[in-house]
Amino acid sequence: MRPVATRGPSSRVDRRAVLRGLAGLSVLAAAAPSRLLADPGAERVLSFAHTHTGERLRVPYYAGGHYLPEGHSRLDHLLRDHRSGEEHPMDPGLLDILHDLRLVTGTREPFQVISGYRSPKTNAKLRGAGRGVAKRSLHMDGKAIDVRLADVKTSVLRDAALELKRGGVGYYRQSDFVHVDTGRVRRW
Repeated sequence: MRPVATRGPSSRVDRRAVLRGLAGLSVLAAAAPSRLLADPGAERVLSFAHTHTGERLRVPYYAGGHYLPEGHSRLDHLLRDHRSGEEHPMDPGLLDILHDLRLVTGTREPFQVISGYRSPKTNAKLRGAGRGVAKRSLHMDGKAIDVRLADVKTSVLRDAALELKRGGVGYYRQSDFVHVDTGRVRRW
């Protein structure tokens, strides 16, 4: 496993900046029951760098009021189980959470992917190895992802995800990543 990007303290987004951004967007969030912070008609683009495969991708996944099948197909491939190669459709709501996290953090860097989709076999293997993996992990449904950003402290990314109140948020300080999912709102 090789690092995708280096971090420099002077280039990181601080917690206050993210909270100011969230406060400014709170009016939009309160007005929109879907809680999507992005303009519903605007193109949505995500960038990723996979920490295990070295693959990089920048792709529009939504435009003109519709999710783009080609963009989703490319994302499903990048976010596949890197151990087995199995692909699974990723939840569009998860992509929207990542897009909103990109907006509120102001990041200019790709999401560094630690884990996207995880096959049931891979999940069982990791769980058996005592890695703190849930038996019914949402990774197996394409509804969870583990990420970090090179220019945003992981604790700040966690706080931004918690403020969105759009699913589960796990903070893995020692491993330096944040888990986000489209399940019920909870934290660990």
